[in-house]
Amino acid sequence: MLGLASHLDADFRTVFLCFAEHGKAEPFIQQAQQRGFETVRLEKNTPHLRAAGAEVADHLARLRADLLLCHGYKPDLVGLLAARKAKTPIVSVSRGWTAATFKVRMYEALDRLALRWMHRVVCVSEGQAAKVRKAGVRPEKVVVIRNAIDASRFAEPDPRARAELARLFPAQPGLIVASAGRLSPEKGFTVLVEAAAQVVRAESSLGFVLFGDGPLRQQLEERIKGLNLADRFILAGFRGDLDRLLPAADTVVLPSFTEGLPNVALEAAAAGIPVVATAVGGTPEIVRDGVNGLLVPSGSADRLAAGILALARDPDRRAALGRGGRELVRNEFTFAAQAKLYENLFEELCRPRSTPRP
Repeated sequence: MLGLASHLDADFRTVFLCFAEHGKAEPFIQQAQQRGFETVRLEKNTPHLRAAGAEVADHLARLRADLLLCHGYKPDLVGLLAARKAKTPIVSVSRGWTAATFKVRMYEALDRLALRWMHRVVCVSEGQAAKVRKAGVRPEKVVVIRNAIDASRFAEPDPRARAELARLFPAQPGLIVASAGRLSPEKGFTVLVEAAAQVVRAESSLGFVLFGDGPLRQQLEERIKGLNLADRFILAGFRGDLDRLLPAADTVVLPSFTEGLPNVALEAAAAGIPVVATAVGGTPEIVRDGVNGLLVPSGSADRLAAGILALARDPDRRAALGRGGRELVRNEFTFAAQAKLYENLFEELCRPRSTPRP
């Protein structure tokens, strides 16, 4: 969001309305303020959606907002109530649904209904656009604008990062395979652990590092221990400097069962790191098989292991795929290109000012 806002034309004024817990520092708000954006803090635990919607509507009126852009199921639900009260055009950015818990599944079901009432739904991938249309959103409302990345952040890798990754392991690994994401079922990390066991049996010098936290951490720890992988598969937890550490890996793996358009794959491509990923959601739109990585079926530890081993044993192929990733990002995933698409959408919806019901 900050990357997009920073690249919009100066004629567009962006104000971030952010849900946050009372009295708790919110990193996103701090980052937005550091970049010079105006922010409004909303109480995260407001018990009633209608009350939250009324609060947001008041802010829209005060700001004389021309458009409301929402990210996520709660902002969608609250934003829809607010936008209808304030008679403001509303756009939702749909990144994907995880169905991670019963509560999340309920909210996501409501979100699918809410999307039908948006003026537009921006999907981050063609795969998500198909799901949104299947959920009942009229095709003419669905727009695909993919994620973007500042490739310059990855132009010069931090020379200290490789040593930091290596120090995570009890014994120095030959090659390092990295993955990152929330430790939850849809991310497929249980499959990655099984694949890692096969890889290490074939190439004992490889090391795996997984960044992130979540409800499956204990289960993953137990399975790693049971497979005697404790010195070769490291759960590194959440790291705020992932964009610095990830480019120090030799290969990045995305074993997900479902995805929108994964930023980890974009970051790996921008850094020139080949990716082995499952062909789900919008992932094939970033990871092009044979161009900047390898695609495998989801849920198959055997195929995932085979892909990892193929790259581990072929440094020339890793280098070629890395170059392909940098070129792909440079040609298709810049913030400048993304911002232009959003500007066109905003201008379309903001003229005329009177807003028909969607």
